[in-house]
Amino acid sequence: MAVLLKRLLRRRRPPAALGRPLGRREASLDTHAGAAVRVRFAPSPTGFLHLGGLRTALYNYIFAKKHGGSFILRLEDTDQTRLVPGAAENIEDMLEWAGIPPDESPRRGGPAGPYLQSQRLALYAQATEALLKSGAAYPCFCSPQRLELLKREALRNRQTPRYDNRCRSLSEAQVAQKLAKDPKPAIRFHLEGEAPAFQDLVYGWNRHEVASVEGDPVILKSDGFPTYHLACVVDDHHMGISHVLRGSEWLVSTSKHLLLYQALGWQPPLFAHLPLLLNRDGSKLSKRQGDIFLEHFAAAGFLPDALLDIITSCGSGFAENQMGRTLPELITQFDLTRVTCHSALLDLEKLPEFNRLHLRRLVSDETQRRQLVGKLQALVEEAFGSQLQDRHVLDAAYVERIILLRQGHICRLQDLVSPAHSYLWTRPAVGRAQLGAVSEKVDVIAKRVLGKDLL
Repeated sequence: MAVLLKRLLRRRRPPAALGRPLGRREASLDTHAGAAVRVRFAPSPTGFLHLGGLRTALYNYIFAKKHGGSFILRLEDTDQTRLVPGAAENIEDMLEWAGIPPDESPRRGGPAGPYLQSQRLALYAQATEALLKSGAAYPCFCSPQRLELLKREALRNRQTPRYDNRCRSLSEAQVAQKLAKDPKPAIRFHLEGEAPAFQDLVYGWNRHEVASVEGDPVILKSDGFPTYHLACVVDDHHMGISHVLRGSEWLVSTSKHLLLYQALGWQPPLFAHLPLLLNRDGSKLSKRQGDIFLEHFAAAGFLPDALLDIITSCGSGFAENQMGRTLPELITQFDLTRVTCHSALLDLEKLPEFNRLHLRRLVSDETQRRQLVGKLQALVEEAFGSQLQDRHVLDAAYVERIILLRQGHICRLQDLVSPAHSYLWTRPAVGRAQLGAVSEKVDVIAKRVLGKDLL
């Protein structure tokens, strides 16, 4: 990068946007020139997959499958300091557990790989080089200390912190002098001109004049890793993404991304920003809530279909809200034009009832019921083990009969091995002291029932 910057000093040109200005277009789900539908779920492996991420992934999955397209998993692991060990594997494991596996991913591979951003650094360097050559980007030599002072001063004056674009106006001689001391500067994107308007498929027409409220953003850090703004634009272009379905928190940044597309001369995808999934009280889902991770629900015995059902029933995108929809029904009934701007309020207290509904559906299917029998046999063995005086309780016919008899009374299969249902698998063991508390005539009763005295 330092060599490139020195070459550019000899033929530096004023900033210019590459490619055509973006025109206004009507809202449409159609891809450009009939291209195939390709969507992506691009989480950062800084934590395990939770319900908010599952909902974003699900909407991408059902949109792709409804339109005969591809669902791609791309892991945005460029912030190496925040990576959580095992998170990347967990994200893909949980998507497979939920029944919405990606068509292309780090594990499965595919024609647009690699699917880890840390393995795509050459592509980001190429894009940065193009922006530097056109004058749409420039090196920034500001120290972290100076940037922190700018932030503190803005906050002291009750202003929104922003970079003051100081390095944008450096002369060639000043850049050359600074490069000699700091050969690996950060690279910033030159925000200028009017941001293009765009029609979001959920929120309608939008334009955010980022140049008037923000400083020029860093697009490539001094360590060679990109920031989100550059990485998502480069990756979506090279992976042929047709529609970007992501959280509404990125709506304001879209104008910035469109300026990058324009500067690089690339056709942008269509955008649909999904309203947030919130707790019942309107607060944001947080990774600090231990009960929102998919691992928690899987371990507790909740069914994938119940989770998919509840996170779609509390939101929009369907003609009507109803309980009991299966994944094929979600795909058939989903309509992106019905997604509203209103946040979805998730009431997890209703999840047991959703699970009861889907469990009864599985019980009614003979093939699925046989699988439940096997799972319950394993649960009984694990819960009671050596306490099983009669191993016949593990017979498939008996276990199946228990499931059929109790299906309307339980929410999870695990309920059948709770203390309240232990009588189904083990003989009651009651001490004499407990019996004595029930009746003073315990010895008389025991002799008549058992034919012998209690010890």
